[in-house]
Amino acid sequence: MAAHDAWALICRLFAGGTPVLRATLSSREASVLSVLGKAVKPTVVDQSFVLCPHCQQHRAQVWGDGRGGRMCRCPDCGPVTIETNDGAALALDEDWLRQKMRLALGIESRDGIDDLGGGVWRLGEARRSPVLLARDLSRVLHEPALLDRVRVAGGDIQVITPRSSTTRGSPFGTGVQWLRLEERFTFYGGGITFIATSPSATPVVADSATPVNGPFSADFRWATLPDVQATPIQFTDGQSKVLGALWAFKGEATTAERIMQRAGLDSAKPSDLFKIKTKDKGKPEPAAQHAAYGALVVTQQRAGLYAMPCAAAGKEVAMT
Repeated sequence: MAAHDAWALICRLFAGGTPVLRATLSSREASVLSVLGKAVKPTVVDQSFVLCPHCQQHRAQVWGDGRGGRMCRCPDCGPVTIETNDGAALALDEDWLRQKMRLALGIESRDGIDDLGGGVWRLGEARRSPVLLARDLSRVLHEPALLDRVRVAGGDIQVITPRSSTTRGSPFGTGVQWLRLEERFTFYGGGITFIATSPSATPVVADSATPVNGPFSADFRWATLPDVQATPIQFTDGQSKVLGALWAFKGEATTAERIMQRAGLDSAKPSDLFKIKTKDKGKPEPAAQHAAYGALVVTQQRAGLYAMPCAAAGKEVAMT
């Protein structure tokens, strides 16, 4: 599990392409920093504005408190003291990533790396197949000339990018293979391993977070919402039951009583399960769960009705 979480963090940092504050890492991400070694490195970010250390919901301007310390004023929390580690950040060592990817694919060392600009690199050739590594699939799709620049006679092109929330199957034509970074590689022994596939290979067990019901996994324990969080958001058992119940009403505005009855829970209304408790303020997981609920559920407060618009085209699922 540590290797899986470590690779998920590497992929997130690569897709983002910018440093992240340590304080914004989930507990699972923070727990794997010790095994990542040289893959990540401390870095400096602009600290004239910081994410509020208490709620981590708002960016606020920083100023001196007149006593050698620093403060920020959050719209929700008011004045908040800024500690030294609140500005601690880390970044992916992308040179490390590219070199380890070459090793994983067996690319000859004499074949150098070419920066094609805009977050796209030619890693070299793996058995006469040119290999492109890109931060975003859409960059390659919208600029097919990139493929023409690396194409060689008699060799398919391999394009490696993080998974795309809007693309399924193979987005390219004949002669171009898309390899999803998260699925075809993994972190192992301080390096990167390529996961090869073949027609006779044993089927790989699907990622439990893979979207099946709209943005949700099959059991509603995960949701993929790139606008809320770069990585899939995990929910508690109670939250997943509420989300599954809302999904079952296919976008229809429904009373809290019907929803909670279907979910098999005693709470008065769906939002009760997504409130951030005082002890959890500042923690990224509850904040992401709360934000996900706000993005997915439409509430008519006066009428006491709740609806999940993204479920309008979904199929009803049986609650267990």
